[in-house]
Amino acid sequence: MKPADLIARGKRVVEIEIEALNALIENLDQDFAHAIDLLTATLNRSGKIVVVGIGKSGNIGHKIAATLNSTGSTAVVLNSQNALHGDLGLLSDGDAVIALSYSGETSELLDLLPHIKRFDVSLISITKSKESTLASHSDVALLTPVSREACPLNLAPTSSSTAALVMGDALAMTLLEARGFTEKDFAKFHPGGSLGRALLTSVKDIMRTGDEVATVAESATITDTVAAMSNARTGSAVILNTQNEIAGVFTHGDFARAFQKNNHIGAQPIRDFMHPSPITIHQDALAAEAVKVFQQQRIDDLIVVDSHRKLAGLVDSQDLARLKIV
Repeated sequence: MKPADLIARGKRVVEIEIEALNALIENLDQDFAHAIDLLTATLNRSGKIVVVGIGKSGNIGHKIAATLNSTGSTAVVLNSQNALHGDLGLLSDGDAVIALSYSGETSELLDLLPHIKRFDVSLISITKSKESTLASHSDVALLTPVSREACPLNLAPTSSSTAALVMGDALAMTLLEARGFTEKDFAKFHPGGSLGRALLTSVKDIMRTGDEVATVAESATITDTVAAMSNARTGSAVILNTQNEIAGVFTHGDFARAFQKNNHIGAQPIRDFMHPSPITIHQDALAAEAVKVFQQQRIDDLIVVDSHRKLAGLVDSQDLARLKIV
């Protein structure tokens, strides 16, 4: 096959799977809300979510359970083949079971149903049809019908497994919101890596203070300001008024632009060149919030204030990478 043919084939696979997801949206109805209510009630009574599936559905089940756990919804994976040989012991009254089978007729899973039903649990299935055996034995059946698999032979689970995965994500993310799960809660389950550091670290933990922050009065000259920035080894200076309040900010970029227009500006007052009312962040804010400000405002330095709106410090965007916050 020519490169163009290979690319076209790849795009067609994506298109087919997008079609499957569009169909998924159309099938999302009151049963989905009922499933969220059952899962919420399970977790509120300290129960857990047990995910079970066979083959590719089992692989998708592992991902769904991982996503649930990472967002504060306790979940475990039940291996249906081992369940009849002791693993069923992880199931308890009050739990909720999410069973995955596209056909809804997977024999290993159906053989397990009578044993699951002996427990006082809620059974939620993710399958293609309400007419399937699995759906008929479920408290709620979430439908993921697809017109065809992305496999050119229409055999390998592709569109169907993608639809099941996205349904699992929809459950996990909606459950997250329904339970009021916050960024701070998320941080508890992600202590490692840059994400965890950003969510667990506050701005005051990473900000520059003291001699590392260049400050000058409004009456200072451009020369004075550039010298203060050089001494502090920072790319900006905070301008303070006579009440020691933040009046503005001046950056190396501002200096370069002004100098290009007039290279004799050294003796001029900084108040004529500073940016008044600069962007600030509170010292108790999370480092993740500072990251968001840098991304949205496209700035290099962020002024940190205390509860009285007084200067507390400065965060340099380069510090985020050095501290592995991003």
